[in-house]
Amino acid sequence: MADHPFPLAKDELLAAYRRMRTIREFEERLHIDFGRGDIPGFVHLYAGEEAAAVGIMIHLGDGDRIASTHRGHGHCIAKGVDVTAMMKEIYGKKGGSCEGKGGSMHIADLSKGMMGANGILGAGAPLVCGAALAAKYRAKKGQPSDVAISFVGDGASNQGTFLESLNLAAVWNLPAIFVVENNGYAESTSRDYGTAVDSYVDRAAGFGLPGITVDGTDFFAVYEAAGEVIRRAREGGGPSLLECKMVRFHGHFEGDAQTYRARGELEDIRANRDCLRIFKAAVTGVTLITEAELQAIDHDVLGLIERAVSEAKAAPLPTAADLTTDVYVRY
Repeated sequence: MADHPFPLAKDELLAAYRRMRTIREFEERLHIDFGRGDIPGFVHLYAGEEAAAVGIMIHLGDGDRIASTHRGHGHCIAKGVDVTAMMKEIYGKKGGSCEGKGGSMHIADLSKGMMGANGILGAGAPLVCGAALAAKYRAKKGQPSDVAISFVGDGASNQGTFLESLNLAAVWNLPAIFVVENNGYAESTSRDYGTAVDSYVDRAAGFGLPGITVDGTDFFAVYEAAGEVIRRAREGGGPSLLECKMVRFHGHFEGDAQTYRARGELEDIRANRDCLRIFKAAVTGVTLITEAELQAIDHDVLGLIERAVSEAKAAPLPTAADLTTDVYVRY
C-alpha cells in the first residue's frame, strides 16, 4: 500500500517531473535562440502545456502511435524522442530526427511511435485512424491492442478531417483516442468565438463517443483520465475523446504580439496555472519528494539542453545530395 495519495511510485513521479521539466527548458531555450535569429523557420512552443503530454504519454509504449500538431515538441519529448536529435532537426542540421529536412513542424520518429508533428490543422486525425485500424488487426485475440492518439488544438477541432475521423473511429470501433488541447485560442481566435458548443465532449456525444474534460494543468487529473480511456481502447471498448483545458505561455508562434490577450492574462496564468508549480506543490506538500531532489533534476535538464544546443550548432547542414534521400519508400 502506498504511503502517499498519488497513483505513481516516487521514482515514477520523479521521472514524470523530469520529462515535464525537459519540455519546459527545451521550449524556453528555443524562445531565446529563435529571438537571436539562430533558428530557421517558424516554431510553436508547448511551454505551459507539459502536464497534458506527459500525463497521457506515460501510459504508452513504443508500439502505440501518436500524431501531433504544429506545436509538437512537447509530444515528441513525452513520447521519448531523443532531445539532441530534435534540437538538430529544429536547427536544420544533419543528425536531426529527420536529418534536418523537416524542421520544427515535421519532427517524427517512428521507432518511438511518433508519426510526426504536422503543419496542417487536423491532418493527424485520419492518420491515427489508419494506425488504430492496423493495431486492431495486429492484436492477438483476447489480448490488449496498441492504441493510436491524435492531438488537436482549438482550431483543428473545427476541421472536417477531425470530425470525419471521429465518425470513422466510432463506426469501426477503433482503439483511438482524440485529445483536444484546449488552450483557449485557435491562433488568435477565442474558443468561445469560434466554437458553438460549451464543451468538446458535446461534440464527442454527437458521434457516439464517450468524452471527458479535465484540467490540463493538473498532471494527476490528466494521468487518471488518460489511463481510463487508453485502457478502454486497449480492451476493445473503442474510441474516446479527452479534452484538456490548459494554457500556453507563449504566442501562437514565436513573434506573435498576442494583442488578443487581456491585460495581465499572461502574468496571471504563469503565476497561477503553471502545471510544473502545481505538480511540485502537490508532491512536496506530503513530504514525498524534497525540493532538493527536484532542483537536482532541474540542474540535470539544463545541462542536457545546453549540450543539445551545442551539438546542434556544431552539426553540419544537409547537402544538395540529401534532397533526394528519404523521399521514396522501398518495400
